[in-house]
Amino acid sequence: MALIQLQSSILKYNKHLQFPSFSSIPHQRSTILKISAVSPNAQQLIQSGKVRPILPKEAGTAMEGEGYILLDIRPEWEREKACVSGSLHVPLFLKDMDNSPITLLKKWVHFGYIGLWTGQNFTMINDEFVKQVEQKIPDKDNAKVLVACGEGLRSLMAISKLHEGEYRNLAWLAGGFNRAADRDFPAVEGTEKLQYATIGGVSYYFLQLLILLQAVGKES
Repeated sequence: MALIQLQSSILKYNKHLQFPSFSSIPHQRSTILKISAVSPNAQQLIQSGKVRPILPKEAGTAMEGEGYILLDIRPEWEREKACVSGSLHVPLFLKDMDNSPITLLKKWVHFGYIGLWTGQNFTMINDEFVKQVEQKIPDKDNAKVLVACGEGLRSLMAISKLHEGEYRNLAWLAGGFNRAADRDFPAVEGTEKLQYATIGGVSYYFLQLLILLQAVGKES
């Protein structure tokens, strides 16, 4: 089930990348990081058993019964909406604050194709990611780390980086928080449901309308 979720997540992510790329422009900051550059390693780690896939419905038991530390790698603006109580936070991506002409052009394209609909900021990779995780989880050999994001895609990238950084007890939240049910985790903080925290922009208003229509339907 978890491996099927892995394949589904990668296919979903690749579909999201069907928009113009500025790969021909020499610029190190880029939101468009194709999963194909990371997924082979991540898939191999999971299929070989070096990384354990854990479904959201199994995460609470893994944390409370097996001692897994939940590492939330989502950007700050997603975590502010909803997060699992007691989880650690180290973002894999940061908001790109560069305002050079090329980056501004990229930001406009990003906003038109993605940002307006999803509410996601134009981001850059956090070059200090592994170092920051090491500061919070120094025991690479024994600490059990469950890596999680919204949809289970960015966490694959994070797992690859952490494994290269010699973390040896890694687990992947299959499908991410988007697949979580209301009671999958012991306690959740924030103003939104955990499974909706990734949704923003115009999509957020469509979601609220859908929730309202469902509530009206149940009452009628």
